[in-house]
Amino acid sequence: MRLVISILIFCFLGVGLGRAETFIPKVSREVMDFRGTPNFSDPEYEKLFDCQTFEELRDQLLRSIESLGQIREEDTSRENVLMVCRLALIRTNYLLGDIERGDELLMKLHPAELQAKGREGRIGKRGGKKNVVLILADDLGYETIGANGGQSYRTPNLDRFAKEGARFEHCYSQPLCTPSRVQIMTGQYNFRNYVKFAVLKRGEKTFAHYLRDAGYATCVAGKWQLGKEKDSPQHFGFDEALLWQHTRGRTRVGEKHDSRYENPRLERNGEEVDFDGGEFAPDLFVDFIGDFVKKKKDQPFFVYYPMVLTHWPFVPTPDSPDWDAKSKGSLTLGREQKHFGGQVQYMDQLVGKIVGELKKQGVLENTIVLFVGDNGTDRVIVSKMDGREVVGGKIFPTDAGTRVPLIVYGPGNVKPSVVRDLVDFSDFLPTICELAGIEKEELGERVDGRSFLPQLLGEKGNPRSWIYSWYQRFDNKPNKPAVVFARNQRYKLYGDGRMFDIQRDVLEKSPLAAEGLNQEQEKVKVLLERVIQGYAKERKK
Repeated sequence: MRLVISILIFCFLGVGLGRAETFIPKVSREVMDFRGTPNFSDPEYEKLFDCQTFEELRDQLLRSIESLGQIREEDTSRENVLMVCRLALIRTNYLLGDIERGDELLMKLHPAELQAKGREGRIGKRGGKKNVVLILADDLGYETIGANGGQSYRTPNLDRFAKEGARFEHCYSQPLCTPSRVQIMTGQYNFRNYVKFAVLKRGEKTFAHYLRDAGYATCVAGKWQLGKEKDSPQHFGFDEALLWQHTRGRTRVGEKHDSRYENPRLERNGEEVDFDGGEFAPDLFVDFIGDFVKKKKDQPFFVYYPMVLTHWPFVPTPDSPDWDAKSKGSLTLGREQKHFGGQVQYMDQLVGKIVGELKKQGVLENTIVLFVGDNGTDRVIVSKMDGREVVGGKIFPTDAGTRVPLIVYGPGNVKPSVVRDLVDFSDFLPTICELAGIEKEELGERVDGRSFLPQLLGEKGNPRSWIYSWYQRFDNKPNKPAVVFARNQRYKLYGDGRMFDIQRDVLEKSPLAAEGLNQEQEKVKVLLERVIQGYAKERKK
């Protein structure tokens, strides 16, 4: 077997040096006598070794692989054939120009086994664990990103990552930050574990728990707002933390200045740390992440970056002409639109800086970066997308409040694509866990999400036909019931029976008349009713 591999390496290295016409001597039949395994007699294998030139070998290899599905189940030498063919495909990939085609052909060797093995060492299986960086922007709707058709703000880094990675058109959050954060961290719909604003129940298991148990170093930096206990981030699975609004409130103690941006008041692993030298908190968070990556680059790591950008107050950034390095923070809610664009641009710049640091440390090709917004844009912000105005919809269950950007970047791992499959915030935990090689069975019955990792690889996967939302803004007040809905890409059904065609009525002004539904709409309504009723029964248990 070693001799076969050596010969193949020799042959293909010759081509790699530019000698495409390199002559390949006929391979002796002794080479096919793999120690400890039967000799091959299948004519497809013999044809591979009868090739006289590189071009013949390349073309015959592809023809042979397409027919190798006929290998008998009891053929114990199949794994040796896999090794040879995989090596040859890798060496010829630059000529074939399509590594996904090579993977597709390899799948034909033994589909059931290779579906499990095919990603090993490449993405998401044990022995090939990927580093994961999850970036959660604050109050950033779908319409703000240039790659999504946004026209109001500059997002060159995210636009490039969207082009070179996977850009999702139908990712949906909860309409408010804490409900979204509870759902994304636990993989569960809010009716199971949301108790009140700014709280994550201490008994919940998060994605950080799963990854830390799987041998990952874990880090969180940015906005916390999920519990004021000193050990809160460590309790929820994070080894290291630099946070805003952890043990302290939104404003400086004894003052009314907002404490999240200029000269911020933060907590490092539960200990208060104040900055008064002209620092900008988003820079501090990204530097903290960079230091973490440097320290942990030789082991699998998970970084969760819940940004403070682009939440109000909309203040100048260090790139703004009116940046004030001596400011103690805004004295108002600062919800004028003037500086929002600058915050979006600075946010994009920081995402680019994180990716740049991953590349500098030599870990980018083993890292998957997920960027997503936590809910819709603030209601005072008006943006342009695809030639129309979009008013921010934060707190509302409409598209403007729940449709968020999702871009996944991973050079050499994530296939460049535009994905129209549905994704909701319960899907992130199982996806991240699969990237870490954690099997679905290890997640337990209460995880509502499903992994979208296959879509990142250009595969069909197991896409949703619906998403579900239970949204309680007012902390279970009897006179303010939860908003419940289910939807697909086009149609949306609320728990009170109202149904909308979002494609034609994105602002949800005119419910569809029950008696006027066409055949497609009737079919969708039945499905969505079944979803809503099913979860209603679970809530009563």
